[in-house]
Amino acid sequence: MHRTVFTTDHEDFRILVRKFVADDILPEYAAWARAGRPSREFWRRAGELGILGIGVPTEYGGLADSTFAHSVVVTEEIQREFVALGGLRVQTDICMPYFLHYADDEQKRRWLPRLTSGAAVAALAMSEPGAGSDVKAMSTRAVRDGDYYVVNGAKTFISNGAAADLVILAVKTDPEAGRRGISLLVVEDGMPGFERGRSLDKLGLKAQDLAELSFTDVRVPVTNLLGQENRGFEYLTANLAQERLSIAVNSQAAARAVLAEALATLTDDIGQHAKFELAACTAEIEAGQSLIDRCLTELARKTLTPADAAVAKLYCTELQGRVADRCLQLQGAAGYSDDNRIRRAVLDGRVSRIYGGSSEIMKVIIGQDLGL
Repeated sequence: MHRTVFTTDHEDFRILVRKFVADDILPEYAAWARAGRPSREFWRRAGELGILGIGVPTEYGGLADSTFAHSVVVTEEIQREFVALGGLRVQTDICMPYFLHYADDEQKRRWLPRLTSGAAVAALAMSEPGAGSDVKAMSTRAVRDGDYYVVNGAKTFISNGAAADLVILAVKTDPEAGRRGISLLVVEDGMPGFERGRSLDKLGLKAQDLAELSFTDVRVPVTNLLGQENRGFEYLTANLAQERLSIAVNSQAAARAVLAEALATLTDDIGQHAKFELAACTAEIEAGQSLIDRCLTELARKTLTPADAAVAKLYCTELQGRVADRCLQLQGAAGYSDDNRIRRAVLDGRVSRIYGGSSEIMKVIIGQDLGL
């Protein structure tokens, strides 16, 4: 299937990324799974190759003439080898836009070169023990005290949380104003009162860093405010379409990888039922790919709507689950061994229907767009 979203430049970049996966990721991946996160060398090497600079101006160490399509290449190549490194997408697809769109010139000079080089890892901290999808219900507070904000609160389920050097922290700066009282502060590693809690064990995604964070009288300089005070909710929702498309791209790539693995491992004398299942998976994957590529074109044109992104996330994450389940069933008993890649894909992929807005939330968004 020819894909018009990619140029020769993207395919050249794909060759570089594929080599990076083979040489730098696969030999170390088991160790990262045991440790619960990638090594710092992984981040340094990704920065060296330009992977962390996608979409960033070259003056800050960015990859020249790069767009979100380059990030899609990275996701597809990582999923092609059944590697789960969602923290990389958190840095490039989710956190980086906040720095690019809302940081002032001084902040960009201070933070972007560290992020693009891999010297710093970023996290976005919104979810709390008592507030998940309902951002306005958060209780983490920031009180202005001269040239500082004094922050108290806790966050949980934070991707890159254990390793993060820069945490984009959603806080209440005007508790009485609901969503209009939320601000974004950048908390830096080493600030007194900023502590890491547990690194959370998970059903899958064993090499992905997920942690609890706590903040006790943390004094964050006012110069670390991203954008304007009390406009944080606006900023958090502005990039949701790209964030959800990033998840959809990952799920679509995972589904394609599972199908390829099933085709490669099944014997030649498979029955008619297995052929029907594989044919059905193929048809659904091609439909998902067309949806993804249409959304990528709309994103590049800046016309991708939140509802369209919700459709892509809903369809592709549910597709990922269906394809993984069907292909695992075709593996028979072999599918339940620890070294079976489809088994790993089933475990790693389950959360895609939950994070970034659950399938149920996606249906609400789509229904609202239909006027329901």
